[in-house]
Amino acid sequence: MNNNSINLNEKKILITGVSRPLGIGATLAKRFAEAGATVAIHGYSDYDLIVGHKSAAKNNTEKLAKQLGVTLITPSDLEIAGNAEKVVTEAAEELNGLDGLILNHAYGVNDEIGSWTEKHINSHLLVNVTASMMMIQAFANQVDNSKDNAITTFTSGQYKHIETNIMAYSVSKDATICLTRGAAKLLGDKNIRVNCIDPGPNDTGYCFGEDYETIAKMFPSGRWGTPDDTADLALFLHSSYAKWITGQVIASNGGCKCEF
Repeated sequence: MNNNSINLNEKKILITGVSRPLGIGATLAKRFAEAGATVAIHGYSDYDLIVGHKSAAKNNTEKLAKQLGVTLITPSDLEIAGNAEKVVTEAAEELNGLDGLILNHAYGVNDEIGSWTEKHINSHLLVNVTASMMMIQAFANQVDNSKDNAITTFTSGQYKHIETNIMAYSVSKDATICLTRGAAKLLGDKNIRVNCIDPGPNDTGYCFGEDYETIAKMFPSGRWGTPDDTADLALFLHSSYAKWITGQVIASNGGCKCEF
């Protein structure tokens, strides 16, 4: 369902983690563009291919940018030092400034104890925490403080129940909440609001069969959440309706009884 009452005309927004047609990032880009925002997207399709997402394909971010009519920011691996700042700088140059930043990118793979390595842990922290911090800093350095500026981060249900088979991911997503609250304090005087979304399980084409039905039953409504559900909240947070909301972690999870 599209919320046509939200108008984001003149907003200039960078959305990261846009690399799969069925993903939250692609839906965010589509919905924000439909709401009138000028949108730039960044993604890294090679990661999806490595972890084996069903809808993964080479150059997906480039294809989505063309399909959605939004600005493509040079795809890059956010694990590599310096790339995060380059993404924000390029987006600000392409759009002639930014007033919105949506940090939807994430790195996450299974890691049972006994298989932990420094490289494995650091890959999660570099993408999910370090890159986000550097992007927030770069974004704050270029904003017009006279405007209403907003940043949205994404966490997962690990702050309620840690999934021990994905410990590095869980730790990084809990750190995202700390980053959100700290950045909100640091950037309030720059007219930058910072909030965090917990979208709950979203049907992005990664779960099937009996597992899919089991998770659906965990929602009071009997259905999974969708990227459109998540986009509704993100649109609100970047609109004037949310001008007095900052430093918050908001669960848009349909009342799911799941612990992830």
